[in-house]
Amino acid sequence: MSFATLKRQERRLGSPEGQMVVLDDSDSICLPSFSSKLEAIGLYPLLPMRIDTLQINVGKMCNQVCKHCHVDAGPDRKEIMTRETMQLCLDAIQESSIETIDLTGGAPEMNPDFRWFVEELSQLGKEIIVRCNLTIILANPKYSDLPAFYKKHNIHVVSSLPYFSAKRTDAQRGDGVFEKSIKALEILNTIGYGKQGTNLKLDLVYNPSGAFLPGNQADLELEFKKKLKDGYSIEFDNLLALTNLPVSRYLEYLINSGNYEEYMSELVSAFNLSAAASVMCRNMISVGWNGYLYDCDFNQMLELKVQGANHISEFDLNQLANREIVLNQHCFGCTAGTGSSCGGSLSD
Repeated sequence: MSFATLKRQERRLGSPEGQMVVLDDSDSICLPSFSSKLEAIGLYPLLPMRIDTLQINVGKMCNQVCKHCHVDAGPDRKEIMTRETMQLCLDAIQESSIETIDLTGGAPEMNPDFRWFVEELSQLGKEIIVRCNLTIILANPKYSDLPAFYKKHNIHVVSSLPYFSAKRTDAQRGDGVFEKSIKALEILNTIGYGKQGTNLKLDLVYNPSGAFLPGNQADLELEFKKKLKDGYSIEFDNLLALTNLPVSRYLEYLINSGNYEEYMSELVSAFNLSAAASVMCRNMISVGWNGYLYDCDFNQMLELKVQGANHISEFDLNQLANREIVLNQHCFGCTAGTGSSCGGSLSD
């Protein structure tokens, strides 16, 4: 069983007929295709609902190299969105009913045009989310004023913190990340983020550190709030519990650790009808650093473009609202248990 073989096969399964993932000539796992599961409950083909969110990956460059990263981001990545492509995004947003702009990376702040882009977006009166990894605030003096910049533009900050202890956080994200993350959270708290009555939203993201599904989001949030408040006087608004999808580095981890088959079986067994009806690809479009359009950022990493016109220069919200969403086996990660999206769990 090889990582390269699995990546090729991951792109191949899309129709209800595909009932088996063939890994190579000598090995296979018998699992239903995601499409066949949707067909059984009357949701295939999967169609969009109201599209209100545009998630934009402004580049894969990052100051961290996290073990679970489905973007495969890092300091050596050169894929960066140009200002010209950003302008195409702005044009598309102005001409549509998009309400929320979700900026991600890599570390989106490392794009040299990040601040210009945020300033232009803020003039459009949309909600702006920035997926900040926290440590970027302390990575270099030129980023030290980011908290004030976020506050000025009323940015909704969403930051990953795998756990409330250094051992588990650093194991997933790198040595020293927990300590730096706490310092960054202290700075954000000081200027009002995560505090009641400020309207400065600060959410944290939890990802499991191994080959298992996240626990109940509400229970995890209570535990995180108590541990961070008692130990570090840190406050935040919401905890978003995300399932790790079998894509890129996490897929490689599953294969190398011998957990791939068991994990995929767990995802399939935990299929949730309610979560399937509410998956994030039904109300969002993902824009890659080069302007290509995807149903979600996981499809983006697998280069599974949307059906029809698939570049931001051809953005047509009516056409996108009538497309069929491109599916594959990794989609089981969004429908397992209480479901998973960029906004956390999808059901109770």
